[in-house]
This record gives sequence, structure tokens and C-alpha cells, in this order.
Amino acid sequence: METNQEGKSEKTFKNFGRKVDDFVAELNEASERLRTEFKGKYDELRTSAEKIKKEAETNERWKEVEDSLRKAGDELANAFKAAFKKRDPQDPN
Repeated sequence: METNQEGKSEKTFKNFGRKVDDFVAELNEASERLRTEFKGKYDELRTSAEKIKKEAETNERWKEVEDSLRKAGDELANAFKAAFKKRDPQDPN
């Protein structure tokens, strides 16, 4: 009877060991899939961040250009006003 009980226990532990091995294998496989998926998502985010950074730099640069052109236009308008305004005959300048 004791031998029968030992055989049953060995069979149970062997079965348990096989299930643990299967579980660990599945866990490793899932880990690899997740690692690959996360790496892909990380690469996408990094690419998006670089694109947004470049767009922001471009927008800032164009804003500077726009501001400079606006100032130049204002100066040009002031120059034309000064050149073509009517002079007062009483004013010596």
C-alpha cells in the first residue's frame, strides 16, 4: 500500500512539475511578445516626439521670421510716411 501511495505522489509531483514547466514556458513567451510590443510602441513614441520637436522648431523659426517681417514692414511704412508727408511751410526742417 505504501508503494502505491509513493507512486501516486511521484505521479502527482511529476504532473505538477510538468505544469510548472509549461507555465514558465508560456510566461517566457508572453514576456518576449510584450517586450517586442513595448519596444515597437516605444519606437513609435520616440519617432512622434522627434517629429513634434522638429515641427515646434520650424514653427518657432517661422514665428521669428513673421515678427521680423512685420517689424520691417512697419519701418518701411514709417519711412514712406516720413518721405511723403506734407511739410508745413512754416517748419524749417
